[in-house]
Amino acid sequence: MGPMSAACAFSEQLRMAGLLVQTARVLAELYGSLALTGKGHASDRAVLLGLSGKRPDGICPDEADRIVGEIRASGRMQLGGEAEIGFSEERDLLFHQRERLSFHSNGMRFTAIDVADQELASGIWYSIGGGAIVAESEVSGNAPPSGLYADVPYPFHSGDQLLERAEAAGLTIGELTLANELARMPEAEVRARLKAIRETMSACIDRGMGQGGILPGGLHVRRRAPEIHAKLVARQERALSDPLTVIDWVNLWALAVNEENAAGGRVVTAPTNGAAGIVPAVLRYYERFVANATEEGADRFLLTAAAIGSLFKENASISGAEVGCQGEVGVACSMAAAGLTAALGGSNGQIENAAEIGMEHNLGLTCDPVGGLVQVPCIERNAVGAIKAIEASRLALLGDGTHRVSLDQVIETMRKTGADMSAKYKETALGGLAVNVVAC
Repeated sequence: MGPMSAACAFSEQLRMAGLLVQTARVLAELYGSLALTGKGHASDRAVLLGLSGKRPDGICPDEADRIVGEIRASGRMQLGGEAEIGFSEERDLLFHQRERLSFHSNGMRFTAIDVADQELASGIWYSIGGGAIVAESEVSGNAPPSGLYADVPYPFHSGDQLLERAEAAGLTIGELTLANELARMPEAEVRARLKAIRETMSACIDRGMGQGGILPGGLHVRRRAPEIHAKLVARQERALSDPLTVIDWVNLWALAVNEENAAGGRVVTAPTNGAAGIVPAVLRYYERFVANATEEGADRFLLTAAAIGSLFKENASISGAEVGCQGEVGVACSMAAAGLTAALGGSNGQIENAAEIGMEHNLGLTCDPVGGLVQVPCIERNAVGAIKAIEASRLALLGDGTHRVSLDQVIETMRKTGADMSAKYKETALGGLAVNVVAC
């Protein structure tokens, strides 16, 4: 998602500068972790789509396949969706696996070149996790950040501050998050966006349960969700004697989402693509297995999870290339644990405790995808993370919210652990399972 958004941003810059029609070719260069796992993460496809003017939230998988297929077959591209240029992946899409740009391991540079082989424009972007991107100008002090920094009634920058602000205002964490969102848009729009997120997550689960076959990429990983779904439907009476059947359903939903992700389907980054199955699986657990579950409770789940996720993003990282999989699956587990606790009526203290438990027991988790593909161990890791989130919520709800280790302490520990972690274990496919499992 990051490379697609960055490539699209570059094509838009060319349009705004009136340079689309002058461009004969575009050179796209990927660096660091982005280059090492680029093809496994479908970054090559993403660049082609982004330069064609497509954004992650506005394209369906079938359309993406068609566009990429046409570019590869013809060697031609509609730059920005308007100007036809030549595009050869061998010449114009380079993976600099031994080079790293200064700000982040997931760096990329785009250069527009005219018919005289002269540079027209160039730009550098970084993919910082969860599909978010930042331009070089935004991190070099040459331009203000482009993030959402509108004034909000209850700003917070730590877990302790979040609890303090909520207590002082007499609000739950979800209500505080909603109040901050209302500073940017009407409540009807906030609720509509929450509904769209829920529906996209749900559609991804359903699509994943119905799609069989082998995942692309060369590992020959079989999609298991349809078979598991069929077994669970055929054995529904088993739930009467085996209460742990609930776990099977949660595992199924998480697997379904991440098999869709591995196949290039549409997922919600929550907080990242590689960890996209945890929040949807736990949310569906709430909707399907919790008595008297409500739409308002589901909204409370997402609003609370968002608040927790923002703390990790601001004070540590959600990028596997920066801190390993603890920043992806670990953060997703923490978010889902907090969201479920809120939906079940937990206090703010219990919510913070659940978030802390969810991350504490993912500390040190490495990102070592076999073959650079988001398949092994990523798909199963989401299933385990979803169950761990439910466990964290249940543990927190058994207590009164008081606990020895704070969420802030765990976030800082995660940040330091990521800094100490060898680059081999940070989304480079150079260590761990990635080198101890034969990729083909």
